[in-house]
Amino acid sequence: MSASATHITDVAIIGAGPVGLFGVFAAGMLNMKTVVIDSLEVPGGQCTALYPEKPVYDIPGHPAIEAQQLIVNLEKQASPFNPVYLLDQQVMTLDKQGDGWRLTTSKNNTVEAKAVIIAAGVGAFGPNRPPVDQLDIYEQSGCVHYLVKKREAFRGKKLVIAGGGDSAVDWLMSLKEIAERVSIVHRRDGFRAADANVDKIRKWGQAGEIDYVIPYTVKALHGADGKLTGVEVDGKGGSRILEADHFLAFYGLSNKLGPIAEWGLDLDKKHIHVDPATCASNIPGIYAAGDIALYPGKLHLILAGFCEIEMACHAAYKLVHPDVELKFEYSSAKGVPGSPGA
Repeated sequence: MSASATHITDVAIIGAGPVGLFGVFAAGMLNMKTVVIDSLEVPGGQCTALYPEKPVYDIPGHPAIEAQQLIVNLEKQASPFNPVYLLDQQVMTLDKQGDGWRLTTSKNNTVEAKAVIIAAGVGAFGPNRPPVDQLDIYEQSGCVHYLVKKREAFRGKKLVIAGGGDSAVDWLMSLKEIAERVSIVHRRDGFRAADANVDKIRKWGQAGEIDYVIPYTVKALHGADGKLTGVEVDGKGGSRILEADHFLAFYGLSNKLGPIAEWGLDLDKKHIHVDPATCASNIPGIYAAGDIALYPGKLHLILAGFCEIEMACHAAYKLVHPDVELKFEYSSAKGVPGSPGA
């Protein structure tokens, strides 16, 4: 979506993680349009950025489902309602405007909405960047990545992956299947990932199937005119340069409430106190759901967030359609746009 545009909608959802995505469906079933805003470049929140290939076991109806597949399914579930996604940008201001709200983003987009639902986890996420010179040049040319948008973009490429968590190990295992060569760089031999997967990549390193560059740290990026040719690493054995077309840095995400902290909400550190019956905050017209919402007995589970944003949408309906009585209907009876009998 281009910058400097104005979007008029019923509900603005801040956060495109699993709870925010389900909010598109929940709102759509109530005949409410949505705009979804997120600081990451793609939908999915932590599921996409931190553990895309990790199985999630507590989603009803799925004995096990990979986190990224859950996001794919949620996007598909939301698609009949034609949401507008404003990604790679943060909500900077939130102002009361008549009976609704006016939001502006860091990319100068404006959203006018009758209700706002904050489903931002515990704040806006951004990648932890390695402290190397000219990083921004290679970011702009598309040679440095903090998450994987399209796996196929790395087919036949030389990759250097840095990090010691689930995302680094998971993507190494996935991208090894299609890349020309993969190197893994970590500052110590201990990983914060599944033991079985760590054992597997160590064996690959011993067999020469990948470059197991541990313990080393990233020192510099090498190339010309924005084209990456190598990643220089430093360790006890001295410095060496690993050939690379792309550098994938998985040093985790930092999260901050950012401007949300200045909106006058009833906060407890990085959480918003809400009414558990409606998920309404202390400010009329603003709701919260998912990890950022707090109330007695709160369970920090994805499935709890699904229920919370459903309740928030039902409460917001009165603001969006004040003259229309909400008639409760089961989805199996109502259907969705494009379904038989809808």
